[in-house]
Amino acid sequence: MKFMTRAIKKVAAAVTAVAAASVLAVAGQGVATAGPRDWLRPDATGACEWDGVGFWVQRCDVFSPAMNRNITVQIQPAQRGGNAGFYLLDGARATERANAWTTDSNAPELYANHNITLVMPVGGQGTFYQDWLRPANYTGDGPLFKWETFLTKELPAYLEGNFGVARNNNSIAGLSMGGTAALNLAARNPAMFKQAMSWSGYLTMSGPGMSTLVRLAMLDLGGFNVNNMYGSMFNPNRYENDPFWNMGALRGKDVYISAASGFWSADDIMRYEVKDRITGSILEAFSLYTTTLWEAKARAEGVNVTVNYPAAGIHNWLQWNYQLNLTKNRVLDVMQAW
Repeated sequence: MKFMTRAIKKVAAAVTAVAAASVLAVAGQGVATAGPRDWLRPDATGACEWDGVGFWVQRCDVFSPAMNRNITVQIQPAQRGGNAGFYLLDGARATERANAWTTDSNAPELYANHNITLVMPVGGQGTFYQDWLRPANYTGDGPLFKWETFLTKELPAYLEGNFGVARNNNSIAGLSMGGTAALNLAARNPAMFKQAMSWSGYLTMSGPGMSTLVRLAMLDLGGFNVNNMYGSMFNPNRYENDPFWNMGALRGKDVYISAASGFWSADDIMRYEVKDRITGSILEAFSLYTTTLWEAKARAEGVNVTVNYPAAGIHNWLQWNYQLNLTKNRVLDVMQAW
């Protein structure tokens, strides 16, 4: 019954998409066509669905040959059909339900009136959006993550064909794990991105102590083995996927990094319990440490980097929403997407 309901829903959505995209005869007014946000695009299951978050966001299932499954992506089309894309990556606790930029933030509302397509992949918990070398868990029979391949090869082809997003006109940003990935993906795929932003990311992934910290975090998140992502400490793959070592490819791009001090703000005290504030302080302080190290090396290598280090703030959505709003004009200026 559940299968039939979904099938009927998809057929209805597909009919709606075709009807909305068709040329409409308007008496006395010539011919009109559907706008870039008025119709549901096709996807791997037939057609995308309208997302409950509103603001013209569609939920699209995009098939990934690399991972042999459909990946859900929440997409807000550009208001006037522009070809700029803005990838927003999630944190380490990304869910399979929704990208947190649509549930814990106001990203679709913030960019609703602008000519840029928001691209918000769903899932990827604890993966750092990388291509893993082996299946993630310790027994070797778990999923094999190929997120870089999906985000930089498979998804761009879908976006170009269905949403008009150019493969060489994109910005990318993320929080925490997603911030690490944003700089990494932009450096490893420089032809794709004009801009990269890390908000509370960890930017020295092969630095002292990082392997142990990441290993513990991955055990907590999904029972993942960090060696299955990077290889051993001596595997060149670990350094090739470290923003601290591949930053040279970011020369000539607009790069923005931020991390707060870890000191509690008045809003942190008001909204979060003590245990969450302590954890948030530790995580943000460590992000600040790695981010400032990255900044020093980036400047020495001639990377055009802008920094923002708030005097108060911890590892939570108060900080990330602040950065999202603070950088909006920057994104629209660089991408010429007002």
